[in-house]
Amino acid sequence: MLLSQLSPSPKPRLKWEGYTLDPEAAAEIVHVASWINDDIRGKTVADLGCGAGILAIAAALTGAKEVVGVDIDKEAVKIAKTNAEKSGVNIGLITGDIECVRGRFDTTLMNPPFGTRKRGADVLFLKKALEISDVVYSLHKKSSSIREFLKRKVPRIGGKIDHVRELEITIRRTYSFHKKRDYNVKVDLYRTLRTC
Repeated sequence: MLLSQLSPSPKPRLKWEGYTLDPEAAAEIVHVASWINDDIRGKTVADLGCGAGILAIAAALTGAKEVVGVDIDKEAVKIAKTNAEKSGVNIGLITGDIECVRGRFDTTLMNPPFGTRKRGADVLFLKKALEISDVVYSLHKKSSSIREFLKRKVPRIGGKIDHVRELEITIRRTYSFHKKRDYNVKVDLYRTLRTC
């Protein structure tokens, strides 16, 4: 309920493939990470490409010890700060490229760019997440070719795919080329473990 009251990013940028993650999908991701796999409660959590902060806030609400979100879009980070205050959680928020994130985290949650505008953007996010954390939850477009690609690529960047869970997210009309009010998109939620 609380997640549905959060404000979305005011002006997502197409060049960064900025889309607002719907509250139901965010709740399901954090439920899987926290209650099924025990990867959030009492842990340090990063949210790469946090946008308006929905995953970071959900992680804080489910008992993360510390949460840090980062996004390149300064307007989105401003909304994330407002959303965190409204939710009564204390999370760290950084405006910057994901490469500015340093340190170690137990878990990374992310809804990265799918790589449709900038090829390989999703892999850059995965690589960074595996560099800074032991467990990564990331959303990727559902397709057999993407599954095969990630199956080959993830071991090369220091990870092992532990589990893939099929989800459906709702993307609201965001850009001028969107004709419908809502788009239901089939995605895969990957749980990936760091191997090196």
